[in-house]
Amino acid sequence: MFVKVEVALVVFLAHIGSFVPADSAVVGLTDRIFCAMGSKSMTTEQSTFMIDLHQVGTMLRHATSRSLCLLDEFGKGTLTEVIRHFDVIGYWTLEILITVLLSTHLTEIFTENYLPQSEHIKCYTMSVLNPDGQASNEDIIFLYRLVPGQALLSFGLHCAQLAGVPDEVIQRAASVLEDVHSRRPIRRMICDKLVAKDQQYQDALAKLLAFDPGSGDLNNFFEEIFPPEP
Repeated sequence: MFVKVEVALVVFLAHIGSFVPADSAVVGLTDRIFCAMGSKSMTTEQSTFMIDLHQVGTMLRHATSRSLCLLDEFGKGTLTEVIRHFDVIGYWTLEILITVLLSTHLTEIFTENYLPQSEHIKCYTMSVLNPDGQASNEDIIFLYRLVPGQALLSFGLHCAQLAGVPDEVIQRAASVLEDVHSRRPIRRMICDKLVAKDQQYQDALAKLLAFDPGSGDLNNFFEEIFPPEP
């Protein structure tokens, strides 16, 4: 979102005759600046998705060929909304030639060819120093430099690590991603608490199968299966 805010500020500053923080800049005449950043008021009764739709709907109704539209992750990543997302971009760039700046981590737009082929659509990415080109590489360095091209990896786990997400959560996420990419069932998370619970349920099932309702004491039976918490 930082890059998009910078672009909006540069365009606005240029139009009011102010200093522009750049070595050089060519800013065309702009009649409106639209922002769809996914912000959500705590008091609103609408979902984030509905807010997204309202923002983009406003852009589609009022933007002209001199407008600047800024979007951040419209659709929140569901497959249907990803397709709708880039149908909107295709409409803007091919039908009325609006200037659109969009940021997304969805690499599927390139692998699944969601974007139409057009000279009006150009891709840029934040450069990353990735020695072996693998998402699992721990020696990745984010260079924070905008360059032409496209990213085929989102580096979500590395961003989570930089944000301070606990290592056990990142390791679990890496395991799930590996299963998804390998097209195999997601393996169950194993930890001491889960193993202890599994054993407790197995013991309870064994006692239930061995219980004789005709001669057994039902109260004692439930106390053995569900002992009081210490």
